[in-house]
Amino acid sequence: MTSEEIKARLIFVVACALSVTFVVSTLALLYGLLFVTQPLEVSDNDKSAWATLQPLLLFLTGSLAGLLSANGLKDKPKGKTDE
Repeated sequence: MTSEEIKARLIFVVACALSVTFVVSTLALLYGLLFVTQPLEVSDNDKSAWATLQPLLLFLTGSLAGLLSANGLKDKPKGKTDE
Protein backbone atom coordinates (compact mmCIF):
# COMPACT_ATOMS: atom_id res chain seq x y z
CA MET A 1 0.00 0.00 0.00
CA THR A 2 1.11 3.51 -0.70
CA SER A 3 1.19 6.23 1.93
CA GLU A 4 -1.86 7.88 0.33
CA GLU A 5 -3.88 4.68 0.68
CA ILE A 6 -2.81 4.26 4.31
CA LYS A 7 -3.74 7.87 5.06
CA ALA A 8 -7.12 7.46 3.34
CA ARG A 9 -7.89 4.33 5.38
CA LEU A 10 -6.82 6.04 8.61
CA ILE A 11 -9.07 9.02 7.88
CA PHE A 12 -11.93 6.65 7.09
CA VAL A 13 -11.49 4.76 10.37
CA VAL A 14 -11.31 7.96 12.42
CA ALA A 15 -14.36 9.42 10.66
CA CYS A 16 -16.32 6.19 11.25
CA ALA A 17 -15.37 6.16 14.94
CA LEU A 18 -16.44 9.80 15.38
CA SER A 19 -19.67 9.15 13.51
CA VAL A 20 -20.55 6.10 15.62
CA THR A 21 -19.78 7.99 18.83
CA PHE A 22 -21.92 10.93 17.70
CA VAL A 23 -24.87 8.73 16.69
CA VAL A 24 -24.78 6.64 19.89
CA SER A 25 -24.58 9.76 22.08
CA THR A 26 -27.44 11.43 20.25
CA LEU A 27 -29.62 8.30 20.41
CA ALA A 28 -28.89 7.91 24.12
CA LEU A 29 -29.94 11.51 24.74
CA LEU A 30 -33.12 11.06 22.74
CA TYR A 31 -33.93 7.82 24.52
CA GLY A 32 -33.43 9.48 27.89
CA LEU A 33 -35.71 12.33 26.92
CA LEU A 34 -38.48 10.32 25.29
CA PHE A 35 -38.75 6.99 27.08
CA VAL A 36 -37.43 7.45 30.61
CA THR A 37 -39.87 8.77 33.18
CA GLN A 38 -38.61 12.13 34.40
CA PRO A 39 -39.46 13.78 37.71
CA LEU A 40 -40.95 17.26 37.72
CA GLU A 41 -37.74 18.78 39.05
CA VAL A 42 -34.43 18.17 37.32
CA SER A 43 -31.82 16.69 39.63
CA ASP A 44 -28.31 18.09 39.96
CA ASN A 45 -26.85 14.96 38.38
CA ASP A 46 -29.03 15.38 35.29
CA LYS A 47 -28.02 19.02 34.97
CA SER A 48 -24.34 18.15 35.12
CA ALA A 49 -24.77 15.31 32.60
CA TRP A 50 -26.47 17.64 30.12
CA ALA A 51 -23.80 20.28 30.73
CA THR A 52 -21.10 17.71 29.94
CA LEU A 53 -22.76 16.17 26.88
CA GLN A 54 -23.56 19.41 25.07
CA PRO A 55 -19.92 20.48 24.47
CA LEU A 56 -19.00 16.86 23.73
CA LEU A 57 -21.51 16.62 20.90
CA LEU A 58 -20.50 20.04 19.57
CA PHE A 59 -16.85 18.97 19.58
CA LEU A 60 -17.64 15.70 17.79
CA THR A 61 -19.68 17.51 15.15
CA GLY A 62 -16.96 20.09 14.54
CA SER A 63 -14.13 17.59 14.42
CA LEU A 64 -15.99 15.28 12.05
CA ALA A 65 -16.87 18.14 9.72
CA GLY A 66 -13.34 19.53 9.87
CA LEU A 67 -11.73 16.16 9.28
CA LEU A 68 -13.83 15.35 6.25
CA SER A 69 -13.78 18.80 4.66
CA ALA A 70 -10.07 19.49 5.20
CA ASN A 71 -8.97 16.17 3.75
CA GLY A 72 -11.28 16.52 0.78
CA LEU A 73 -9.87 19.94 -0.05
CA LYS A 74 -6.13 19.43 0.35
CA ASP A 75 -5.50 15.87 -0.85
CA LYS A 76 -4.98 15.76 -4.58
CA PRO A 77 -2.89 13.12 -6.32
CA LYS A 78 0.49 14.39 -7.43
CA GLY A 79 1.13 14.64 -11.14
CA LYS A 80 -2.54 14.87 -12.14
CA THR A 81 -4.22 18.10 -13.19
CA ASP A 82 -7.89 19.02 -13.07
CA GLU A 83 -9.57 19.16 -16.45
